[in-house]
Amino acid sequence: MTEVAERWRAITAELSAECARAGRSADDVTLVVVTKFHPAAMVSELFTEGARHFGESRHQDAAPKVAELTELDLTWHFVGQIQSNKARAIAQYASVLHSLDRDSVVDALAKLEHRVSGFIELNLTDDPGRGGVDDANAMLQLAERIASTETIDLLGVMAVAPQEADPEEAFERVATMSQILLQSHPNATSISTGMSADWQQAIRHGATHLRVGTSITGKRPISG
Repeated sequence: MTEVAERWRAITAELSAECARAGRSADDVTLVVVTKFHPAAMVSELFTEGARHFGESRHQDAAPKVAELTELDLTWHFVGQIQSNKARAIAQYASVLHSLDRDSVVDALAKLEHRVSGFIELNLTDDPGRGGVDDANAMLQLAERIASTETIDLLGVMAVAPQEADPEEAFERVATMSQILLQSHPNATSISTGMSADWQQAIRHGATHLRVGTSITGKRPISG
């Protein structure tokens, strides 16, 4: 067994145990393997191990990788910032978009001829330059714009815990924002939080989608 396969099996076992401790079913949590900077061969290997959801964050790298793997039944997630002028191209292969954060991106996706699913990204920092909406009002305004399209299914909210913050507090805030969103968009039940360093805490605060990279894939190649 390769190291990647061992790490995949270890994380999925830990995920089942963590969900059990939290009184949740592991079947209710989608584990997205973030494979940015890693080759298509790794995706194929993880597919053999049972992985079905994969995340990418750079369009220029993701598009050719996806093209190599069209024979596999994969769900691609785009977890990076989306430039408005690349939104439609990204949506040609990524059916789940984790970083809807402004009107221009939503407006670009509204021109699609097929449906995609998406999360509203929350900015949990004081830096306005970071992606994501800053407060509940901005979240609700963007949610209404998404709901007015015929091409985007709103899944819920997404966030990254700030490095300097306690992830428990960050994910508790995300859970609160999720509850606010649910009051006007009851189908937006999903929460995309948790990465390699903090996915266990995310589980305890209702995460339905985990975006785990290095704990499964290992460090990025030097050439990346």
